[in-house]
Amino acid sequence: MQTAPTPTQTEWSLTKPARLLSLDAFRGLTVAAMILVNNPGDWGHIYAPLEHAPWHGWTPTDLIFPFFLFIVGVSITFALGGSGSGNGVVSKILKRSVTLFLLGLFLNFFPKFDISTVRIMGVLQRIALVYLVCSLIFLKTTPRQQLYLLATLLVGYCVLLTAIPVPGVGYANLEPETNLAAWIDRIILTPAHVYKPARVWDPEGLLSTLPAIGTGIIGLLAGRWLRSDRSFSKKASWLFTAGCLTLLAGLIWDSSFPINKALWTSSYVLLTGGLAMLSLAVCYWLIDGDAGVASTRRSMAMQFVAFGVNAITVFFLSGLIPRIMNLIKITRADGTETGLQSYLYRSFIAPFFSDPRNASLAGALTFVLIWFGILWWMYRKNVIIKV
Repeated sequence: MQTAPTPTQTEWSLTKPARLLSLDAFRGLTVAAMILVNNPGDWGHIYAPLEHAPWHGWTPTDLIFPFFLFIVGVSITFALGGSGSGNGVVSKILKRSVTLFLLGLFLNFFPKFDISTVRIMGVLQRIALVYLVCSLIFLKTTPRQQLYLLATLLVGYCVLLTAIPVPGVGYANLEPETNLAAWIDRIILTPAHVYKPARVWDPEGLLSTLPAIGTGIIGLLAGRWLRSDRSFSKKASWLFTAGCLTLLAGLIWDSSFPINKALWTSSYVLLTGGLAMLSLAVCYWLIDGDAGVASTRRSMAMQFVAFGVNAITVFFLSGLIPRIMNLIKITRADGTETGLQSYLYRSFIAPFFSDPRNASLAGALTFVLIWFGILWWMYRKNVIIKV
């Protein structure tokens, strides 16, 4: 007696799960870049490529978060590819999603713990939601259905933001405080619980999480392709080709629906998804294929794997520890008080640079190197903290 294949078995048949060193290295490189841009020595002096675009447009910094969500999607296919879709699996997905969301909420609470003004959304919260939805999508749908869902999300989001009049404004627009996504954040989250510098909207808000799920779906499709039984060269070349085409589609769509990280516009999803596929394809070719078996290349990749295997841990702690350090007050020679982190930077890094931007970059690199030492030790000792 033959049983009907499950939805996820009907297309792109999967091989036995295997860990991709290139994916771990790509994740680690992304996390290291995230730490770098999130921890400058001086927020007032930063090189332009290490800042987000003010509104429309993009910088290298604007690639980091969507790259991570793309990697989340790819990782789901390796983690859940052979696990079935029973209640036990769904329960684990829900537990992990709730844990990630609560960790993000804790970062927003610390150190004031003021429930009246705490920001509800954030980076870890968005990761939690994208992981939850994309995991369920992977378990319940085929790649073809995922592709249709991706198109629906991106086109639907474009229509919502460009065609639906915003209540109280009277017309559809993409301005920072008067677009539909900002209005929804104010109505549901309320101004007291959004990103404080933005005041009345949140860059990781509710409506813009929908296209962010699209970024995760692109990762699902890429991961599914890499886990298929096709030849290495075909998988690498077609992933690279798909990345080029997706990138081109994002640049074309930019003319009518501008690339914008804060709004997570559909063109931004395609641009960053395309670049993420290109980056993973290159890593895959160099590290996992016959062309990359040289020990030197693998040795270089391992430096970033240390960041990748404890990605959530280092992101959480790299956000928490500077806040703790700045709670420790140091009295300077001029009698003023400053936080410990700021004191160390002003005393041991800034004096050696005439250009404050170089000093700020050196401070960020120092922070990354300190974390590399910690994570490399953890990796060598096989200390992996799973969330």
